[in-house]
Amino acid sequence: MPEKYHKRRDSGEPFPFWSGTISFGLVSVPVDLYSSVRTHRVPMRMLSSKGVPLKRKYFCSAENIQLTPKEVVRGFEQEDGSFVTVTDEELEKLAPRKSRDIDLRLFVDRNAIPVGLYQRPYVLAPGGESTKAYHLLAQTMEEMNLAGIATFVMRGKEYLAAITAEEGILRATTLHFSDEIRTPDAIGLPDIQKAPDTVRKSAQNALSSLEKEEIDPFLFIDRTAADLIELATAKQEESRDVIEVSTEVDTAEADDDGDNVIDIMSLLRKRMDGKGGSSSESKQPKERSAEPPKDRSKRDDTSVEDADLESASKQELYDKASEMEIAGRSSMSKDQLLAAIRKTR
Repeated sequence: MPEKYHKRRDSGEPFPFWSGTISFGLVSVPVDLYSSVRTHRVPMRMLSSKGVPLKRKYFCSAENIQLTPKEVVRGFEQEDGSFVTVTDEELEKLAPRKSRDIDLRLFVDRNAIPVGLYQRPYVLAPGGESTKAYHLLAQTMEEMNLAGIATFVMRGKEYLAAITAEEGILRATTLHFSDEIRTPDAIGLPDIQKAPDTVRKSAQNALSSLEKEEIDPFLFIDRTAADLIELATAKQEESRDVIEVSTEVDTAEADDDGDNVIDIMSLLRKRMDGKGGSSSESKQPKERSAEPPKDRSKRDDTSVEDADLESASKQELYDKASEMEIAGRSSMSKDQLLAAIRKTR
């Protein structure tokens, strides 16, 4: 994949999008949450034939009119086909209580968690001035091959997660809830039947012929995405089918998945190596949408928060506006949310 693609997506050292504390018994370990993967989408936009980025708008097919954000409501569909409308304020009241704790409920053997329950992986970086508690927890869990089953609230939603340790680093993987898992009966799988010894032996030989000591790294490359990027790069170098987009066009409504191509492991090792010793004071965990703690950087607090806001997604800005109780936030665009937050601070 072209190196310049990675450089263009790289935005420097990322901010953790959630910070909190792993809590169990009398033990508390401050951590910052980073996504350990990114949704790999080749950055493409829908354009007009004149090169103007297109925006998504809501359209009422019954009245043949375009709707403004204030005219759009959410509806919960009933079995009879009717809808019950729900407001943003009602949804906020139903949201779980905001907490900055990762509540470890119990520990189990790592192999006891079915693979089908795993959802999205994250990395937990040490969040306090001292990393002793973090290292101790990670080392102990790794030696005992344990996984911690925990719950935490992020962006108004409660998650179930498995906390594991690997090479001295804590990881969190969100888990599916039980009602999200399809059973073999629901899928319609046939009953398990015991295969004859001759057939089973033949299957074992077939598997053994493909067994390797290491996985070929080539298998983990998205060739379709790489080929598309290579095609686009070649066409740009040849000045073929290139459309110049006006810099005056507002692209704030573009899809924003907040992905950064960052070597998270290098970032963690640098942070962990740079924080030794002990400290009686640890920072108060904050969610990303809150003001960054003053003791985490020597830079001006206002500039740090401005940089954080600039890199935030529309949903994160909306969460911030909800905390600040900014009126009319549900109908605001990303730029309007950003301006309102800056004005209200």
